[in-house]
Amino acid sequence: MAPTTITLPADSNQALGIAQYALDFISGKYGDNIDATVWERIEMFHTDSVMCGISALALKTNAPCCLRSEALEYPDSRGATVFGSSQRCAPEKAVVANAAAVREWDSNGTVFGYNPSIPGHTAGEFGHNDFYGVVMAAAQVTGTVNGKTALRAMICLDEIRGRLAEVFSLKSYKIDHVMHGAIASAAVYGALVGASPEEIESAIGMTVAHYVPFRAIRAGKQLSDSKGASAALSAEAAVLSMRRAMRGFVGPKDVFRNPESIFRFFEPTTGVDRNKDLIDVTLGNKTRWGPGPSPFNLVLTHSGSDFAVCGMHFKIGLYEHQSAGALEGLISGVATGLATRGAGHDAVERIHVVAYEPAYGIIGDPAKKDPKTRQSADHSMAFIVSRMLSKALDLRAVPSSSDEAWKALMLTPHDYGKDALLDERTRSLMARITFEHGGPEFDSRYPDGIPTSIDVFVKGGGKYSSGLVMYPSGHARNTTADLRELLRNKNEVLGGLVFKDAPAYEKFIGPLVRMKELSAEEVQLIYSYDFSSTRQHACIDGEREAPVSRL
Repeated sequence: MAPTTITLPADSNQALGIAQYALDFISGKYGDNIDATVWERIEMFHTDSVMCGISALALKTNAPCCLRSEALEYPDSRGATVFGSSQRCAPEKAVVANAAAVREWDSNGTVFGYNPSIPGHTAGEFGHNDFYGVVMAAAQVTGTVNGKTALRAMICLDEIRGRLAEVFSLKSYKIDHVMHGAIASAAVYGALVGASPEEIESAIGMTVAHYVPFRAIRAGKQLSDSKGASAALSAEAAVLSMRRAMRGFVGPKDVFRNPESIFRFFEPTTGVDRNKDLIDVTLGNKTRWGPGPSPFNLVLTHSGSDFAVCGMHFKIGLYEHQSAGALEGLISGVATGLATRGAGHDAVERIHVVAYEPAYGIIGDPAKKDPKTRQSADHSMAFIVSRMLSKALDLRAVPSSSDEAWKALMLTPHDYGKDALLDERTRSLMARITFEHGGPEFDSRYPDGIPTSIDVFVKGGGKYSSGLVMYPSGHARNTTADLRELLRNKNEVLGGLVFKDAPAYEKFIGPLVRMKELSAEEVQLIYSYDFSSTRQHACIDGEREAPVSRL
């Protein structure tokens, strides 16, 4: 049987290796041996991301509108387009605008960087499917990329960033997870627009050396636009670095083995690098070695079905993915029982959630029991669970089918708007939530699954329990949910926020779900739509109708 992967050894130039892999994979050098499940997965993730993005713009969210307006101020006849426009602008500006829109709801795909079938690939770094706009920008710049090649490039981008998430935990060093996506963006953009391996290596070097995003963007009780736009800003830097490299700018080479780069700086390695001599470099209390290996081997798939994208997870609505287990438990073990009982909000005595780290630390922080912004609410387990439970109690007739219950209770952008944030019944339920760290029993099951349990106690006695939830709907290892139907419903709900009627929605989503069949000419227009077919909304956050430039 022919091999389906390549390995970039720790003692090799992995930046150059990633560059060559991207060029070979996208060009089809490895053949056309990608399983149908992989093509289906990438189409669903891309479509999901686009529907998240255009709905965020329709509801006039701040960062996406700011960055979209900025992009349109950089016209470039050979550039790319932002969502809903045919005007060409600088490709890195189109990328930052579209990626910010995609990420704004925090509702698109997630990776947990865990693949126990490959030795050393269990670092457990987060990541999200925010970077497909990089591929589309390159496709528009060249004008020669058809739908199948674009999807192939998206598989490649997810493979690089997904495997990096499996071998190096950025969060352990307070670096934001979007760094891996930026590296992948530089490689794939360069491969699509005709860069050489050395130019791609140079761009990766610049991205890692000059644009490291620390998790300061996510610190604090109330989060800002920087949290949602982190991937966008890093992707912008990656594309800009690639364009500079193609103009002749030379960045740091061999950056994964560079002892002053983030990889070996935080995880010092020793050993002889091929035939080079060891050089002792001592800074502070850490000793690193000059020419030495990177901290990891990197395995990249080129054929078959075991691509990183197949291990990534969908969100069935708007919520931080660490809360997915609690929501699944609420739907499968709690909501139907409460509805059958006819319980109202006042019947709930208390709610107890048990989860693993990092969920307990990230979204269970007591400070997040009083979110005042949408970005903080979608990182508050108390708010997310209370909002869905409130919807279930209002419904009084929750479907017994898990899929139908998810569709009925799906959290939408309006569940995080200004009115929802201040909703008294939601806030009252939040006050009744307790959150417990499940300890080693729970922690050991992550990131294979999302181990969570939820109990709802009712007045007068009685308890509704979920039991242990591991693989909620949308999780890559879930085998019970009708994923395509759940995503169809999600896309339809988000599309209904954008388009006035079903024909306008179908006209837009049709090319997305059959992207593999599109010609290069059709790919050019895939993000365009007629504004006369769209709805008009006030800003969901209630701050202003649209960003106003004061420059």
